[in-house]
Amino acid sequence: MALETPLMRAFVLFFGLMLAALGSIAVFTYPAWLLLHPHFDFPFHRIGERIGMLALVISFILVARRVGLSDKQSLGYGLRRPLFIREMLIGLALGVVGMLMIVAIMTALGLLDWTEASTITAGRLAKVLFSSLLSGLAVGFIEETMLRGVMFTAIARESGTRTAIILTSVIYSAVHFLAKYHIAADQVTAHSGIDLLAGFLHWFSTPLAIADAFLCLFAVGWVLAIIRARTGNIAACIGLHAGWVWVMLFTHEWTKPVRGQSLSFLLSQFDGFIGWLVLAWTILTGAVLIRFYARRGWAPRLGAPG
Repeated sequence: MALETPLMRAFVLFFGLMLAALGSIAVFTYPAWLLLHPHFDFPFHRIGERIGMLALVISFILVARRVGLSDKQSLGYGLRRPLFIREMLIGLALGVVGMLMIVAIMTALGLLDWTEASTITAGRLAKVLFSSLLSGLAVGFIEETMLRGVMFTAIARESGTRTAIILTSVIYSAVHFLAKYHIAADQVTAHSGIDLLAGFLHWFSTPLAIADAFLCLFAVGWVLAIIRARTGNIAACIGLHAGWVWVMLFTHEWTKPVRGQSLSFLLSQFDGFIGWLVLAWTILTGAVLIRFYARRGWAPRLGAPG
């Protein structure tokens, strides 16, 4: 009965949109592939990914406008542009420094193999740094606008800020386990859309294998959501998120996780990076970040505590 009350209506609505976007992958990827493949050499999985993302973005925009969440304040962009950019850049710097520190700890513990970095060239280094930064910024803007922008505001107004913090953190963690899954062009059939969706969701069939990574990402989402609530905007969240992703992508490019040693359990099986060690680091640094942003001023309430 709780799901039928207005207090959960916003969450159910946006969660339903996410499920519908996943469903669109199973339904529309094969027809789209039939139309595009004769003219473009797009991989089947890439078409599916883009269909799911496009369906989600369009549905979020339409629903946000319908329920009155399309203004800058609701989306988390209420700050004046110069101030927003300044706060985002501060967050970016803090995110980079924090993630570099945990990478240094991993290296000191012998958990990262940097052998691949021995082949690095100046040109390759610049390219990876730039492309990783662009990817980090893109991820930061998209995920923060949708989760800590639209979804956070909608839930907070109906169910309270605490509920918004919890639910957006759960969603944030869960969406990261939509795995990469490839189907070769010569193996595509009319059922490949369903197979692709099943491949995207396969990590959820082994919950114990992703428990450490799930808790780590939940903690990251929790920190970002509290900062969003404290500041009243998503500038810092975008910066922090982009900084973390930037360093992680760069590290993934040049390192491999070291398996088979006594401390290897600290890195997850999911991606060889996030896990128990990063969870502990997130809790420690998250407390510092939350305190830092609390001192920068409280935001107007979006809803009563829930």
